[in-house]
Amino acid sequence: MKSVVIGHWSLVSFFGRLSCLLLVACCLLACSLPNLEEADCTQARDIVREFYSFHFANDMHPTQENIRLREKYLTHDYATKLMHGEASVTPATKDLFTDSEDFPKAFRVGECKVVEAGQNVQFKVLMFWKDDEKSQQKPVVAFVRKENDKWLIDSVSPLDK
Repeated sequence: MKSVVIGHWSLVSFFGRLSCLLLVACCLLACSLPNLEEADCTQARDIVREFYSFHFANDMHPTQENIRLREKYLTHDYATKLMHGEASVTPATKDLFTDSEDFPKAFRVGECKVVEAGQNVQFKVLMFWKDDEKSQQKPVVAFVRKENDKWLIDSVSPLDK
């Protein structure tokens, strides 16, 4: 194909550059789409993600020492309840934050629901297991409350409760 020259650019080169420019413009516009999640959910999601990242990276057994290490992510009431209640009643093999005796390999913080604007939200957190024998997922609900201007986990329970 013989190219037609317009000044120093051929038509093929001109349309190629125009296509690239339009593609870059579309990508930039797509990146600036607004976040449709409520502000409370966006702020609280960070603490839930940080908590579970810390939890999965450390010993998941519900000992008093392990709960103490997680206190900065928990409301004062929930941490106290775990230290003096559930942790002493629950078998040491059951993880309180994943509701499982067989510790999951990964998690994903999912859907958020505002319970009381500026005060309480809840997240569906999916737990994942995958090995040679099984591939499974199970949701839990993390209730998050704003305490002293910080979003903190107030309880975790199975989705079906």
